[in-house]
Order: sequence, then C-alpha cells, then structure tokens
Amino acid sequence: MNSYLLLHNSIKRRNYFKIFQFARCLSKIMSSETCKIAVCQFTATNVKADNFKIVQQLVSEASQKNVQMVFLPEACDYMARNKDEIKNLAETFSGDLMTKYRELAQKYNVWLSIGGFHEVVETKDGQKLYNSHVLLDQQGEIKAVYRKMHLFDVSLPEKNINLKESSYVLPGPEVVPPVDSPIGPLGLGVCYDIRFPEFSIILRKMGASILTFPSAFTNTTGQAHWEILLRARAIENQCYVIAAAQYGCHNTSRTSFGHAMVVDPWGKIIAECPKYIPEIPSDQSIAIADIDMNLITQIRQEMPVFQHRRNDIYKLITINNELPLQNNKNHYMFADKEIPIETVFYSTQYSYAFTNIRCVVPGHVLVSTVRQAKRLEDLTAEEVADFFQTAIKAQKAVERANSSTSSTICVQDGKDAGQTISHVHCHILPRKEGDFQRNDDIYVELAKHDRDNNPQPIRSLEEMSKEADLLRKYF
Repeated sequence: MNSYLLLHNSIKRRNYFKIFQFARCLSKIMSSETCKIAVCQFTATNVKADNFKIVQQLVSEASQKNVQMVFLPEACDYMARNKDEIKNLAETFSGDLMTKYRELAQKYNVWLSIGGFHEVVETKDGQKLYNSHVLLDQQGEIKAVYRKMHLFDVSLPEKNINLKESSYVLPGPEVVPPVDSPIGPLGLGVCYDIRFPEFSIILRKMGASILTFPSAFTNTTGQAHWEILLRARAIENQCYVIAAAQYGCHNTSRTSFGHAMVVDPWGKIIAECPKYIPEIPSDQSIAIADIDMNLITQIRQEMPVFQHRRNDIYKLITINNELPLQNNKNHYMFADKEIPIETVFYSTQYSYAFTNIRCVVPGHVLVSTVRQAKRLEDLTAEEVADFFQTAIKAQKAVERANSSTSSTICVQDGKDAGQTISHVHCHILPRKEGDFQRNDDIYVELAKHDRDNNPQPIRSLEEMSKEADLLRKYF
C-alpha cells in the first residue's frame, strides 16, 4: 500500500525523475537474490535428548524469523566425555536421532545443516565412526553428506598432550561437490577443515558460493585463530562463510569458544553470536543473516582473483574417487569401439579401467580416458592426474589378483609409437619371473597382440566380465 501511494503521489506531481528513481529501486528489490539464514550455537552435553530439545528450540525460533536454512554446530548430537562414550552414543543415519532431525526440518519447512553427526559404520575392523556434516532439505530428505577429511592427531609427551582423533574416527574419503540449496551453491566442511586453504579453494573451483564450517573450537584456539581463519577463507575465495559453533563448558575437561558467525565475501562479519566468557558457562543463541548472491557476483567481477591465478605455473587438483558403474550406461567409447560396461572394473569422472580382448600375459588390462582424446598432450591437467592415478590403482589390483609384484606399464602415445587405437590409453601387464626369455620381448608381443593376423582368439564377453568381477573386489 505504501509503495502504491508513493507511486501515485509521484504521478500526481508529475515528478518524472522521482518516478524513474522509484522504478529503479523497485526493480532492484524485485530482482534481489537475498535469502535469510540462521546460524546457531549452544552448549551440547553427553545427553542426546537434552541436546535435541535445544536444537528444536533453536530451529523453532529461527523459523519464526522466516529463514530458509538453519545451521547447527559440530557435535550437535552430543559432546562426549571420553572415547568410550563417543563410540557408545553414536548412531547410524537410520537411527532415532537422525529421524528426529528429518522430522524437524519437515515440520518447520527449513533446510537443516546438521554440522557434526557421529555416524556409525561397519568396517572389516569392526565399528568405526565418521564425523559427518549432513544436509537436510525442507522435506527432511538427506541432500548430501560430507565426512570430515582432516583429523586432528598430535602427540607432545613433554606437555602431556596425546590427542588422536583417528583412533576412533575414520577420515572422510572425498571433497563433496557443492550442493544446490535455496541460498546458493553450498560447500560443506567441518571445523578443522578450515585450517587447510586448499580445501576451500577446491570447493570454490567446484562452484561454491557459500562455505560452511560448523565447529567446536576450543577456547584457546578460538581466541587466537577463529575469526581470522573464517574471514581469510571468505576473502580469498570471495564466498560467504557460515560457521555454527559450540559454546562453553560441556564437561570438566572441555570448553568451547562459541562466536558462531556469518562472514560476507568481502570479509565483513554480518552476524555473530557471543564469545565464551567464564561468567556465562553455557549459551543458546542464533544470529540471522541475509545471503546476497548479487554481492558475490559484484565482488568477483570487481576483483576477479580466480581469473588471475597462474594455472600455467601451479594448479590445485583433486584425486577423484571411484564412481559406481552406471546401471543406465551400456558401454564406454574407446575411440570408435564400444567397451561393454560388464568389462569395466574401475571408473572415475575422467578415467576407466577394463579387461582386454587379448592378453599378452594373464591379467593384462587397459586404462583409458572417458573423454575421447588422441594423445596425452590433449588432456587437461585434471585428466592427466586422474589417468595416472587410475593406472596405479588398477596396477595394484591386477598384481594382487595375479600374485605378482611387478608390472610393465606402457603408453603408446601416437601412431609412430605403436598406438593402434587413437584414444589415450595405457597397458598394464602384471609380470612374473621368467615370463619372457628376454624381458623386453614383452614389447614385441604387445606390438602385435591386437593385430588382425594374430592367431590368438578374442576372449568372450563372459570371460572378460568374470575377470572384471574378480578385480572389482580389490577396490
């Protein structure tokens, strides 16, 4: 109504300049990409039911402020007093506590960042834990899980310090790609990850606009480093940084710094909760912030630092983990030849390993790039790194499967080098003592093994698939 009266009066006075100014302002408001979020802190204990009640209260309070996402701290499920308690209180994602979190997101129609959930997993060495950052959408569905990669291990006998997080927590296997969320592309981290700048840079390169570091910083490290680290990650990556936090005295041996905050891409703190002070041993609070995607765009345009990175001199590359073989994919292309999916025993985003139609020695396999490139020089830096990493993993598998301790690994890069298939690939041949009278005779056999006049028959799909099934067990 006020907007209408303003426009009406402007017309009445025929002040066209004011009409123009109003229209610009209204257009800017209508095109705004601002979303409201809540960052939380509280003092968790070893009583899960009490902690969940606090989480309920925080989410309820945040929802009344019309937020789209609520960010909870690391260890929001519980803060244990010792290792045994850490293990005994942990749950799976199908347990009661995660079910309650999912119902909470659905009830209040918000996305929830469960900043640190002690996730039980079964391994060959028994039960282990992941420190998992779980992202729930407003329907309570799990949209992403990031398992903390960097674990804090330090031993200083002279100071009576012996902390070994890896003794009860497994390190996460990968950087999880940013998640499309209501507030923008969200990169997931946990606490100690913030001390590794490469981690944040990789997330930014993957497309993140917002970095999240739910934490439980100690009071000592918090006073010294907390704000500095958060603002540095925001500035160098030109991203919002959202950091929920544990606060205060959890038990007789553990105190957390608090100071949950949101930092904008310019490094400005735009929302924050209190820092720990001894006079207030516990706290339960939220801070509200607007996430403005237009600000990110503006800052990145005005200071395009990622365009100025010298990728010709240095490059940050992630090691790609195995991807599940796609059920809806029947084959990979190897130049103009189809490689049946049944013969592929390992694959990543960039490379795949498969069994061979003719083997120079038992266990002879190939590794190729997913993208059809003729020569090594045609590959990107990421593809080169992944190709050779995949070759090493395939080598280990075929050596174990064939009781070998040596391999010949050969890349024929170009026609004059003996390449008969115009697609980057390498041969991996597990070797054994005496398999050739002269060791280098293997190259003679390799040069003719795929020729049309080779009397050796082509192996059946059944035989190659059976070998691939065996090799998959070694990954």
